[in-house]
Amino acid sequence: MTVLVTGGAGFIGSNFIFYMLKAHPDYRIVCYDALTYAGNLSTLSSVLDNPRFRFVKGDICDREAVYKLFEEEKFDYVVHFAAESHVDRSIEDPGIFVKTNVLGTQVLLDAAVKYGVKRFHHVSTDEVYGDLPLDRPDMFFVETLPLKASSPYSASKASSDLLVMAYCRTFGLDATLSRCSNNYGPYQFPEKMIPLMIANATADKPLPVYGEGINVRDWLYVEDHCKAIDLILHNGRPGEVYNIGGHNEMRNIDIVKLILKELGKPESLITFVKDRKGHDMRYAIDPTKIHNEIGWLPETKFADGIKETIRWYLNNRDWWEEIVNGEYKNYYQKMYGNR
Repeated sequence: MTVLVTGGAGFIGSNFIFYMLKAHPDYRIVCYDALTYAGNLSTLSSVLDNPRFRFVKGDICDREAVYKLFEEEKFDYVVHFAAESHVDRSIEDPGIFVKTNVLGTQVLLDAAVKYGVKRFHHVSTDEVYGDLPLDRPDMFFVETLPLKASSPYSASKASSDLLVMAYCRTFGLDATLSRCSNNYGPYQFPEKMIPLMIANATADKPLPVYGEGINVRDWLYVEDHCKAIDLILHNGRPGEVYNIGGHNEMRNIDIVKLILKELGKPESLITFVKDRKGHDMRYAIDPTKIHNEIGWLPETKFADGIKETIRWYLNNRDWWEEIVNGEYKNYYQKMYGNR
């Protein structure tokens, strides 16, 4: 089997590649990534020489390049991670989110139909559902809820979700879709909350927390997410949406305090900043469907996962320090410039 992983130089995509190469020793994995600001080829350094792995630099909006790759590789599966995904950036520049997340997804869908892939799996987000009130802990996101996006980012992801489902119905594409809660773990870009707080705390810099830090998120360790996608890819029903969540709800402020405690740093480093525009208050996923149909359950408790994550960032300072100072952008040229 040959699997295309778009956006595989990003956080979840790279972890998925590592997982699949181990879980399926007879599979070939092709990573297609534009290496924009959040794509880091050095993340994949451990697999670049693996004969079952190929990296191709390219933009999912480039129809000619995408079709050429599909023609060459005759993909069995497509797992589509590639997306602009930072809410704050979407508020500053919504246009690039529409281009990449909507039009780029359409190009991939057209290629999947044209070249007859066996399954197209689209990786989405729980943010397409909007948010939940803090005073209703009994309420959860379920797959049948209407989409109610709050930011340009989540609106662009909701649009791509609808396109996937439309191609499934109109063109008979075998497609599945997953919506996941917040991920954490190794190789997450340092602008995201958990790695940002770890990096700032280790340097005794202020830890910026939006508003009062009372926003609640449902956190899932990235490897658990990868296992869920693998199960959906092979056992999910065509045309179905699966929510992936860990029942690990935490307030942002509590996570920040936990990180400081683990690092032995004072809470005086916490700095409350002006809240994000349209900031969703609570995300919480009901994963009953994926458990009942496919048998998936998260395996990593947050208390264990966050300690492992902190340990990873402490032991891999070179990786995230290169990102902070911008040197990671030169890695592609160093690896491929003379090839």
